[in-house]
Amino acid sequence: MTIAAIDFARLYRDHMALSGKPKPNSAWDARAASMNRQVNRGRYVDEFISRMNLSDARTLLDVGCGPGTLCLPLAARFERVIALDYSQGMLDELKKNVAAQGITNIEPLHLAWEDDWSKVPECDIVIASRSTMVQDLGDALAKLNAKAKQRVYLTYLVGGNLINTRIFEAIGHEPTPAPDYIYALNILHRRGIHPRLDYIEDEGPLSGITDFDELLQRLIWSLGELNAYERASLHTWFDAAMASGGLKTARRWAFIFWEKQIANYPC
Repeated sequence: MTIAAIDFARLYRDHMALSGKPKPNSAWDARAASMNRQVNRGRYVDEFISRMNLSDARTLLDVGCGPGTLCLPLAARFERVIALDYSQGMLDELKKNVAAQGITNIEPLHLAWEDDWSKVPECDIVIASRSTMVQDLGDALAKLNAKAKQRVYLTYLVGGNLINTRIFEAIGHEPTPAPDYIYALNILHRRGIHPRLDYIEDEGPLSGITDFDELLQRLIWSLGELNAYERASLHTWFDAAMASGGLKTARRWAFIFWEKQIANYPC
């Protein structure tokens, strides 16, 4: 068998089904306010934007925009920005930020990846930052490409674990990692797109936490309830981490991008 016989889109769906169900929009609604407090922190945003080619682009579509992590600093460079997210709580935080900053060209759009995108306008540039870990990546990539007039930029997790593996080891968890970014490259290749690849490292959502209860609640949100043994093991690991300089849980993201005019993607 050769690589041409592999249906990477189907393989991705099968892998994602093994790694657990995605969080419902209500879960992200509940986290919106806390995520908004970190919207301007970290080097990830600068790293992402510095890799973008914004020449001759007037319109931007930000898919999975959250509270505006990328579309807020990018808004001044575009005439029109469509900020799409399936969490109404995230869009509510975005609206607060837009009002506070006096931005007038960002249009929130409440839609999920799985919804009908026929009314989503085509834009010169489409971005999907840390939002592409979906149930059907083949369909998601097709939608991103279909809505882009010039370029697509996205990031996908390297390694498949949002939580640092050292924490899993400490509490005795052996989760099935989510699909890795390599699926995206293979799906795109099979459909006529030859994307470029770079990497961005961010601090991770647990970096800098100094309170054990905050760490515990973050893990419960991600993994579900922990038993007494797991909590005790986590506390031991946390104390050791704090004694050696604090929590440092960096993550690596694949930065994947392509020019629309050289693509031949059957949508």
